[in-house]
Amino acid sequence: MTRIVDTRTDAEAALRLASEVLASGQPVAIPTETVYGLAADATDPAAIARIYEMKGRPRFNPLICHVADLEMAERHAVFDPLSRRIAEAFWPGPLTLIVPVREESPIHPLVRAGLDTVGIRVPTGFASRLLAFYGRPLAAPSANTSGRISPTTAEHVALDLGDRLELVLDGGAANIGLESTILKVDEDGEIRLLRPGGLDVADVERLTGSTILRPQEAATAIEAPGMLASHYAPSAAVRLDAAGVQPGEALIRFGGIPLSGEEGATLVLDLSPSGDMREAAANLFGYMKRADASGAASIAFSPIPMDGLGEAINDRLKRAAAPRG
Repeated sequence: MTRIVDTRTDAEAALRLASEVLASGQPVAIPTETVYGLAADATDPAAIARIYEMKGRPRFNPLICHVADLEMAERHAVFDPLSRRIAEAFWPGPLTLIVPVREESPIHPLVRAGLDTVGIRVPTGFASRLLAFYGRPLAAPSANTSGRISPTTAEHVALDLGDRLELVLDGGAANIGLESTILKVDEDGEIRLLRPGGLDVADVERLTGSTILRPQEAATAIEAPGMLASHYAPSAAVRLDAAGVQPGEALIRFGGIPLSGEEGATLVLDLSPSGDMREAAANLFGYMKRADASGAASIAFSPIPMDGLGEAINDRLKRAAAPRG
């Protein structure tokens, strides 16, 4: 039976218990500022295989390694000057950098899906404390069935993965609610956006003075998580940029703007009545889960601007609405 332990009640006991479970080769669901992660020792191939099995995740889809700080990151990966500059500015935080793995690093190739690069992130909060306490990198994709809506609470994890997990650490609701932004600096100094996320790429552009290449301008090979065409999907169909609501649909709107026909919706939710993108991002996955649980055959989304975190929100919605294999 899954055990749920509140990290806010006794953090020291949670650290010890989580470390014991991780050392035994079992994954642990952990809270981060982005979404809840399904964490396992990144140096243990059996533990990593359990992540793929629990999620039903394709093994060609690499995992992100979480580390305690930049010093730990540099023990496992090679940072060019620009990548290091970006890391120093935005870590800890919702940023993953794709960098070459060191030959001597014990991070197992299964984490990297056979690539010679590795995705590295330094989280905030309890996850950072756990990484420092455990002392080894943790592979930690979102703690949900592969391709489905990412979890932003411990309850979401328990309802999805259920008794497949030995331990879920409850740190409250994720305060960002979107996965990390993933960037890669190429050899020519170009910075590519592999996945928009909780860090606004405009902040990185201001830091570096460079225009970041968006996915449609860059390579389409799977180099990082979140690049599959269909992802973050509820069971219900998803309809984007809706101007009206069809009878029996669930509606997720934005900015307090009502849509025609919403009186016939099974459920009406507003990501942010005031139009605040951070609030909308934090509510996105939780509201998608509520709409999916309403029994509606489809979920209609009103248009959401592309400003700031709107780029990441629209990326998730595009993938949620994509044809499913």
